[in-house]
Amino acid sequence: MKLVLTGAAGRLGSHLREPLSKIGTLVSSDIVDDIGNTYPNESYVQADLADKGAIIALLKGADMVVHFGAIGDERSFEELLAPNFIGAYNIWEAAHLNGLKRVIYASSIHAVGMHKRQNAIGTDAAHRPDTFYGLAKCFAEDLASMYWDKRGLEAVCMRIASCAQVTNARALGTWLSYGDLIQLVTRAIDTPTTGFSVVYGVSDNDRNPMDNTKAAYLGYRPRDNAEQFAAQILADEGPGDPTDPAQMYHGGPFAAVPLGQSGLASMTIINDKKEI
Repeated sequence: MKLVLTGAAGRLGSHLREPLSKIGTLVSSDIVDDIGNTYPNESYVQADLADKGAIIALLKGADMVVHFGAIGDERSFEELLAPNFIGAYNIWEAAHLNGLKRVIYASSIHAVGMHKRQNAIGTDAAHRPDTFYGLAKCFAEDLASMYWDKRGLEAVCMRIASCAQVTNARALGTWLSYGDLIQLVTRAIDTPTTGFSVVYGVSDNDRNPMDNTKAAYLGYRPRDNAEQFAAQILADEGPGDPTDPAQMYHGGPFAAVPLGQSGLASMTIINDKKEI
């Protein structure tokens, strides 16, 4: 099997490169000049998601693409247009033109971020984006659905919740460990048939507000639980505020910020990027 990984220079991409290189031949890609050392069976190709010709060439001969490349925060619509909107179109169109079997896509909880946290949501929850960033995820999910219906290109859209170290009370429900991320992507690759699928990227947390029952056929069975961090996190954070949109909606801080302003700026994301 030949896999292509976009966003390979990012934090999540860094944790996926080694396990994907063990599944088959891996072509990692990003916009940076170099990602340093590569794993056995891995090569690196620099490519801009907004360059359709480059993406068509990148996906030539591949079986599947694992698409993690994008701006990973809220920005203005104009800033997100090329990498997040047009880039998604280029991935799906290049996958179709090259005859790929499947696109595995890093979607986000922010596609449904304006649903209230007290209301558990399933994989069939209606789109309610919390930002332009979330809107781009809705666009890509709908693109994936259309390419399956009209062109037979399979897709697994993984609505990743909080794939970072647990540093706040919200993450006690939304945490996705790196181990579970790797399992989720692996199941998205090795499930024989998927059609168009949506699944939440979340670990087996006691406080998980997302329901993957309708995606059980993918075989994703998370193993990690954020409850191990609960006592310290809750003691540090204190009582919740029911008037704070960041605490009341699935999108967290992204649900609270004005459109176009960073959602990550108010979050503590520890950069534990994996180095070879």
